[in-house]
Amino acid sequence: MAKGWIDCFYDYHKSLTPEDYFMDYNTFKYYGSNRMIEDVFINGYVDVAITQPQYLQYFYRESFGNTEEFGKLALNNPNRFVIGTRWDPRDGEEGKEKLEEDVRRYRVKPWQMRHVKLYTAEWKDVNGKLSRGWRLDSKEAFEFIEFSKSLGIDILVAHKGPTVWPLDKDAFDITDVDAAASSFPEIKFVVTHIGLPRLDDFVWTAVQDKNIYAGLAVASAFIHKRPRYFAQIMAELLFWLGPDRILMGSDYAIWNPKWILEEFAKFELPEDVKKEYGVELTLDIKKKILFENASKLWGIPLPPRDDEVGKRAKPLIVKV
Repeated sequence: MAKGWIDCFYDYHKSLTPEDYFMDYNTFKYYGSNRMIEDVFINGYVDVAITQPQYLQYFYRESFGNTEEFGKLALNNPNRFVIGTRWDPRDGEEGKEKLEEDVRRYRVKPWQMRHVKLYTAEWKDVNGKLSRGWRLDSKEAFEFIEFSKSLGIDILVAHKGPTVWPLDKDAFDITDVDAAASSFPEIKFVVTHIGLPRLDDFVWTAVQDKNIYAGLAVASAFIHKRPRYFAQIMAELLFWLGPDRILMGSDYAIWNPKWILEEFAKFELPEDVKKEYGVELTLDIKKKILFENASKLWGIPLPPRDDEVGKRAKPLIVKV
């Protein structure tokens, strides 16, 4: 199962990545922090990376991408890495204790540990039986949300996107986000992967729940090989949510932020799409999507902008 999980992601990588950015399979399995820093920060235009842990402990002896691993980087580089942690309501009181420990250990800046990644499709052994996911609108999840609030966590990043083998498609459904968002209007819900392939469900929900944000990870990867599809995604988001609730994401290391950001910077909506939806993707809107919205949401300070030729411009904030 663990190998099948990686193989499924590698298929996504090959199907949407420009040929010049292909990783060989062994590198894809483990690229390490040095390769990540090179790809994301040195070559990938990123100034601040917002990371999302994903444990998958039913498949892996050590967590697939964990808070401690990201935490080491963030403690050494608190202005370059914004980290959160995760919780799973099936962990009960032990999970709450771990959540509190993570916040105490890694909140070295106000913008650290303000978010948790919620992976509702994760498998878990519960009392000797396999549980193939959980729901964000359950009683147990609501208790964790209340506890998160008490710790100063006010951003919940819900993973709702394409099915990854062998997980269940229904566990990525966004209906539970609707109930949670309307029950906790003071919490911001970032739906990473915008519910794809359920884009209609996402936009019809987010237009009502103003505390739901669109995370473009996965969606942004269509910009190269499926530009028309990407244009339709952006038009739907701009039409329903407007430009202030859309956040760029690269989903590294499935995709490299360098080519995504380069293509997004020059991307234009087709004229017929602009006419049909009555929306634009201007430079100012691109700035919001690339860094201003995330900066405002997390409270990450932006350095003063210098418009002189050859000087460094504002940073790009990319969710990884």
